[in-house]
Amino acid sequence: MLAAGWAGLPKVLYKQRQQALQFSHQAHKVKAEMDCVSCHDFRADASYAGLPKLEGCAACHPEPVGKTAAEKKFVESHVKPEKEVDWLVYAKQPVNVRFSHAIHVKKANLKCERCHGDHGSTATLRPYEYNVVSGYSRDIWGPSISRMRRAVHQGMKMDDCMACHKEKGAEAGCLGCHR
Repeated sequence: MLAAGWAGLPKVLYKQRQQALQFSHQAHKVKAEMDCVSCHDFRADASYAGLPKLEGCAACHPEPVGKTAAEKKFVESHVKPEKEVDWLVYAKQPVNVRFSHAIHVKKANLKCERCHGDHGSTATLRPYEYNVVSGYSRDIWGPSISRMRRAVHQGMKMDDCMACHKEKGAEAGCLGCHR
């Protein structure tokens, strides 16, 4: 019974939703030779802006550039009516966590892939999985509830952050990360 619960609990605990649009990071990274900060940029004060804003997309996509249905849908339902895309955030941290992308990317020179994996090279967006109890993304916990057999980028729990800080010799203390 314990094994059945261990195997079945994640299926009950997590639900899936599709992103508002399909998007090819691969087309933008490889074909357009863009990097992560081209769309996921920093504000003037070095805080992380996060999700791409429509104005950045619309600059290159006033009309469909490719021939995909997703491209046409994007232009018709978002660019022309000037409506922001309601992206679901895979890596949204709990409210008691204070996280600065600027310190990790600009000061510590960490690559986006260190925490987010090879997400930036995908041809489609995977479903957004969320915990029905907490509401947080599955990306925080990682693909396995046991947390065994996972890659470094598969999980954004406190232990993952602490392991990286220990590896890099960077002390943050409790209040460095928590409110």
